[in-house]
Amino acid sequence: MKRLISLIIAASFLLAACGSSNASLWGQYATPTPLGGASPTSQPIVVPTQTAEMIAPLVVEATVTPIPTLREAFVTQEATPTAENAALTQENAPTLLYYTQSGDWLPAVAIRFGVDMNEIASPKILPEKGLLDPGTLLIIPDTLDRSLPFTPAVQLIPDNELIFSATAVDFDISTYVKDAGGYLANYRQYLGSTGWMSGAREIERLAYENSINPRLLLALLDYEGSWVRGTPENEFRIDYPLGHESFKYKGMFMQMVWAIKQLSTGYYDWRSGKMVELTFQDGTRLRIDPTLNAGTVSLMYYFSRHHSYNEWLRIMDQTSGFLPFYQNMFGDPWSRADVFGPIFPPSISQPEMSLPFEMKAAWAFTGGPHAAWENEGPMAALDFAPPSAETGCLSSDHWIVSAAPGLVVRSGNGVVVVDTDGDGSEQTGWNLLYLHVAATHRVPEGVWVEQDDRIGHPSCEGGMSTGTHLHFARKYNGEWVIADGPLPFVLSGWTVYAGEKPYEGKLVKGDKVITADLYAQSLAVILRETDDG
Repeated sequence: MKRLISLIIAASFLLAACGSSNASLWGQYATPTPLGGASPTSQPIVVPTQTAEMIAPLVVEATVTPIPTLREAFVTQEATPTAENAALTQENAPTLLYYTQSGDWLPAVAIRFGVDMNEIASPKILPEKGLLDPGTLLIIPDTLDRSLPFTPAVQLIPDNELIFSATAVDFDISTYVKDAGGYLANYRQYLGSTGWMSGAREIERLAYENSINPRLLLALLDYEGSWVRGTPENEFRIDYPLGHESFKYKGMFMQMVWAIKQLSTGYYDWRSGKMVELTFQDGTRLRIDPTLNAGTVSLMYYFSRHHSYNEWLRIMDQTSGFLPFYQNMFGDPWSRADVFGPIFPPSISQPEMSLPFEMKAAWAFTGGPHAAWENEGPMAALDFAPPSAETGCLSSDHWIVSAAPGLVVRSGNGVVVVDTDGDGSEQTGWNLLYLHVAATHRVPEGVWVEQDDRIGHPSCEGGMSTGTHLHFARKYNGEWVIADGPLPFVLSGWTVYAGEKPYEGKLVKGDKVITADLYAQSLAVILRETDDG
């Protein structure tokens, strides 16, 4: 076996040395990309002009008692030292109190409040790694830069209603669209190799593939273009229902693809601490209130992408904007969220998972953390490729295996999803996405697989790919889990670390390091020698 690995590594070096940047033992690959759109029209965007009151600076009023429901905002206030926390604060130093929300972790909270992690104190012992338990009191130095106006501090929508979580598990998209009786009910679109698809089926497909709440997709489609409960006002709104005029994003399906990219950027960049401001097309900038939840920031970011600042203010209005419109369509989202509780419960950790290929097999780690779906979005996915004598999209005899036991809840179009808690729902618990799984020998839906049971063969099926490989990602309660974040991706004892750019990164186990490489050179080759990798 050692001789076999030596030959494989030597071959990789030889190919690299020959200067063929497109050739490798493992071939080329790419992350899935959406279907192409049709030609755009030249009609201007029609958006009504409205006015609204200017946004006030950061709101700093709250009680110091943890809020019992998801609907209440975990906002800040000046901290009054008590017997419990006096020792945690500097004498006479201005501070803020903040109660953590589901999905918070210390590095992101520090960035939002503009402080160093070491400056944040708490009556509780804070974990050095991992998520913070919801409702944990943090005492934070008040160093916020107030030279910019802040967004409103009121939370608009719970995280559960932004991602495809348990709040929508029983939502019947087709029935709702049919009963609404609007333009979408009779809409069909031709989607290339997929063929003709109804509007409701398109929404369902987009929701499952991107793990975005279908209620929210329908609400945006109706709010922007009157597609669900009414009729578009003109030809432009038929071609561009969301009002984003672009050759690439013509047609309902591609308009929703564009919207999902914006929603995902806002949601996951707030989660990770990458986003602290909104910048509008006219150059107006707002500092995002640090107490907001990811679902609210996601909506704020989406509406800032193609609406003017004054229009955005109108949309954010709690009495006449998007929130009451959403509630009119689907009821109170906070009530639904309260039934299921936070997305990430206290003390959550990833269950044991193995590398997704068979023991005694040598694959290449060809892609470090990158987008879970499409070519933008949460950096939740990894790529692995089997050895091959040729490049490109070739059939492979190598097997993808299940990284953890579970029930196959989706199988088709190059995708297999394994639900590890076995309840049959892709919106609850840990779920594993295997993409580019060949139709031949692919495990069918409804089958229970144990760890290391065969899933199927790697291929280029599903999305866009220029070489045979496996695209692998995790979700928890419907949320994509960032590969190098508070819940790190650990496979057979190998921990994932992201690089500076998407697809870069490393697998680290003790003093061993595997470096991601698109062309599968020697440092990317990983041999699963034992049960623990």
